[in-house]
Amino acid sequence: MPIPALDMKSPYRELKNELDAAYVRFMESGWYVLGEETKAFEAEYAQYCQTRFCVGVSNGLDALHLALRALGVRSGDEVIVPSNTYIATWLAVTYAGGIPVPVEPDARTFNIDPERIESAITPRTKAILPVHLYGQSADMDPIMQIAEKRGLKVLEDNAQAQGARYKGRRTGSLGDVAAHSFYPGKNLGAMGEAGAVTTKDPQVAERVRVLRNYGSEVKYHNRYKGFNARIDELQAAFLRVKLRYLDAWNDRRRARARQYIEGLADCPDVTLPFAPPWTEPVWHQFIIRHPARDALQQKLAAAGIGSLIHYPIPPHLSEAYSDMGRSPGDFPIAEEIARAVLSLPMGPHLSMEEAAMVVRQIHA
Repeated sequence: MPIPALDMKSPYRELKNELDAAYVRFMESGWYVLGEETKAFEAEYAQYCQTRFCVGVSNGLDALHLALRALGVRSGDEVIVPSNTYIATWLAVTYAGGIPVPVEPDARTFNIDPERIESAITPRTKAILPVHLYGQSADMDPIMQIAEKRGLKVLEDNAQAQGARYKGRRTGSLGDVAAHSFYPGKNLGAMGEAGAVTTKDPQVAERVRVLRNYGSEVKYHNRYKGFNARIDELQAAFLRVKLRYLDAWNDRRRARARQYIEGLADCPDVTLPFAPPWTEPVWHQFIIRHPARDALQQKLAAAGIGSLIHYPIPPHLSEAYSDMGRSPGDFPIAEEIARAVLSLPMGPHLSMEEAAMVVRQIHA
């Protein structure tokens, strides 16, 4: 049987009875927007993330965007972002009126390099936006130290790292605020679009809560020029079910990651992911690097094995940001990563036998 890069059917099959019951509960409630399912999920997810507040929103990009606005990012403000990330990180800064200022990653972890951040800070810098890429935490302590010293805010992009830990603490609780995506393929994935903002700061939580609902706390009384960015009540119901299984499913991912690491340790030309001892990744993606990445991907496809490239075009070279005037070579680490990375099949329903087949085919 073919091995997909991402298995989207098995999660439903495993939790069918509970997910179906959540759907029925939602339908029979008669309350379809910002109801009891949303309130319950927000409380449960805040507790899971070891923080005080969670505000459900419509998707991960809106979570980033509203969090930046809640932190006070305005037109012309600069926000430090990784050069190596999905473009949504940059888009959120643009939507808030800010200017993304890219900083290169640590070439081993792919996450933003704290040692490069201070040189990118200017008098217009308002915030730092580290991404916990591929399910592994950025090195947050030095980032927070820089932010405190320079009077900056820190927004975690936790779209890919639900359940990950940094020095024993959950991602999503490490900065001033965090944004989460529950896109279906994420470790905690909805059955459609959904996202959330978590924070310890009651004022930030309140601003996001009002901004997501047309800028209104009381209907027809609009405090801000807000947005329609509310989480779907049905998705909140589904997420409550899946949250109960998140740690167990992340453990399955870790088992498959160990199998890949052990099986590919002696494979020529394959560079395996590096996880520092202070991080506990949740392996949203298992990323290898190979100098002949495209040829390897084609050979795997011929053997019935799916794979993906996260991400083939760095944001600074995308057409969307051509107005920044960046050129190839401006961010060489991000560009080299984009040329060499390949995402192997990964997920809580990838079997030991399937992972072994992937290892054998890469060796072959």
